[in-house]
Amino acid sequence: MMDIVAGLSSLSFESGLTDDEKKLLYLRARSARLTFCGCAHAAFVCQLLHSLRCSIKNYTGVPDSVASAEHGELAVGILGMGRLGKQLLVGLLQKTSINPSHIKISTRNPDSIEKSLPKEVECFFDNRRLAAWADVLFLCCLPSHLPKISRDLRCHLPKRCLVYSFTSAVPVTRLAQLLGHDFIIKPQYEFVPCDTEDLWLSCGHLTKALTDPFLIEASCPLSMKGGITLSLKWVCAVLYSLLNICTSASLGSSQTITLINGVFKEKCENHVQLDAHSFISSSVPLSDESFPWISLTDVQTKETPLLRFVSSSKSMQQCISAVYKSQLVKPLK
Repeated sequence: MMDIVAGLSSLSFESGLTDDEKKLLYLRARSARLTFCGCAHAAFVCQLLHSLRCSIKNYTGVPDSVASAEHGELAVGILGMGRLGKQLLVGLLQKTSINPSHIKISTRNPDSIEKSLPKEVECFFDNRRLAAWADVLFLCCLPSHLPKISRDLRCHLPKRCLVYSFTSAVPVTRLAQLLGHDFIIKPQYEFVPCDTEDLWLSCGHLTKALTDPFLIEASCPLSMKGGITLSLKWVCAVLYSLLNICTSASLGSSQTITLINGVFKEKCENHVQLDAHSFISSSVPLSDESFPWISLTDVQTKETPLLRFVSSSKSMQQCISAVYKSQLVKPLK
């Protein structure tokens, strides 16, 4: 059926704007690319962690009947259900193989959104309960709400819980102080001049946008396009988080490296083998000893052995990119 109003400038969004307001139209593209990239990157992280947790579960032989938050599949918590929280949930459900029953939400108004959620996703208002349960906790709150939320979470976050913060204007060092927690990832997106930034305006509906190969390619963390970039330290923080998960499971360094390499080998034929020296420069632990716990706050603010390795290895960068694009096209299993 023909759209009889298509092409009518008087009905377009821009028609009612003043000249000064039209100068701010670029913010629409900026908002769209932040939302798409943020949700796509978060889904990528969750799928990597989920795949590793499943590998650990298989390696340790923990049966489903006794699997807990520490030994079972990845448990994902979303704190805050505004626009970003809702979009993030869409991304996790669409682009990961995480069971919806392993996703829980804490929001101030659970009754208002409960009917719109998949029935397997539990929604409530209890930040402490969510923190104590989750393996990954996404902070999708406003900066003004962060002090109170931090007081709720402080002392209730297990060391194994990875906090992934979307809260703007709060650096990872400050967040670590507020939470008393150093297992945190805070993506630092930067905007650069670009002639193709309008490509993000096509991702108004995230469900559809996440199936667009061009947008997936443009959002690849190591070769982002469309006027947005992401620090390589984010990639390193993601890889170090895999290391910490194995450490929290009391796995030896040899098995840790084998399992992490296995996650990438599934989707990258020419995978570059990581080893202990890729992660740490100090004396390597014995094969049956665990790696030391790595502060992700330090990883995102200082130079690390892994940053030097990934920066100098084009093959490793290509492997990470291949895994990212493969997962976004079809989730890892």
